[in-house]
Amino acid sequence: MNDDKEQLQAQHRQQEAEAREKLRERKSRTRRLIEHGAILESLYPEAVTMDGETLKAALEYIFRRL
Repeated sequence: MNDDKEQLQAQHRQQEAEAREKLRERKSRTRRLIEHGAILESLYPEAVTMDGETLKAALEYIFRRL
């Protein structure tokens, strides 16, 4: 009985640790995307007014010419 409780607690601790790690990864990705977006907008101000597809097409055009 006590072993079952300890096993359940250990499983719960593992799940909580995994959830914390996923949250850290998500926050890190969000921060990176925001930073990269800010860099893009600072170097290519027209990007602010573009929708996603237009921006993608413009960037593809620019990078193909490199």
